[in-house]
Amino acid sequence: MYYSKLLLFGEHTVVKGSRALAVPYPRYGAKWSFEDAEHQSESNEALAAFYTHLAARDDLLCQLDLEEFAMDLTDNIWLDADIPTGYGLGSSGSVCAAVYDRYGLDKLDGENADELARLKAIFAQLESYFHGASSGTDPLICYTNKAIIISKEGLQTVSIRPSNEGKGGVFLLNTHISRSTEPLVNLFLEKCKNPDFEHKISTELAQYSDACMDAFLQKNKNVLFDNLRKLSEFQYQYLQEMIPEKFRQIWADGLDSGDYMLKLCGAGGGGFMLGFTEDFERVDLHEIEIVYNENEK
Repeated sequence: MYYSKLLLFGEHTVVKGSRALAVPYPRYGAKWSFEDAEHQSESNEALAAFYTHLAARDDLLCQLDLEEFAMDLTDNIWLDADIPTGYGLGSSGSVCAAVYDRYGLDKLDGENADELARLKAIFAQLESYFHGASSGTDPLICYTNKAIIISKEGLQTVSIRPSNEGKGGVFLLNTHISRSTEPLVNLFLEKCKNPDFEHKISTELAQYSDACMDAFLQKNKNVLFDNLRKLSEFQYQYLQEMIPEKFRQIWADGLDSGDYMLKLCGAGGGGFMLGFTEDFERVDLHEIEIVYNENEK
């Protein structure tokens, strides 16, 4: 199974040299199948188009057994996936991870920093088919099934062991709005052409994001929620275009009440929003998915 992924911290700031934390999210995933099913033909056709693209390239950073890929396509192979498209959960990343895992020759496991970096470059090239440009992070998480810290110094795996007993934790709020990542990234980069805005991102937002990430990994509840408030307030003030309009009041209500804090999940604009709370019973929102229960200090 190739699980979906979440970018817990570091959206937007990672392109400015800050750190990011990406984690696998086993609630959704993809797996190979030859069994007849409703979406078999659609998936097989999409894979065939991806195969055609790969077969036409002579600069791939990895060796793929394209003959076996072609034979499987003839046998109507498909990816049985429930990862929502346009939600920032790595739907295209799971495809790249699955293709590399099944057809890759001399595959890397990502057991050390050098292998992780090489895999990230391979996946960036593969996923560029879907997005025009890719960091390679999504398929890297889907393939390794590891939580990874991304920084300008390199890549580092990290162990996250959530408890099932904590009354608070991390959740997802479904906006039911599918979105495309590229226009939102372009909007952010356009905003960064303003020196004042770019400075705020590189200093304030990066500081809050890094502090949240460290506190989350250390299970330090007080520091986490103190910086989550600052991060949430910053995004509400300076990145409001990336918050769906009908969810802006919900975002503000969380800040006012302190019952929960919302932040963008990846590029924003729709899909899921990430939420954090000290007590799930205080979260009066519909259609949330609990990601982690935490016993914070």
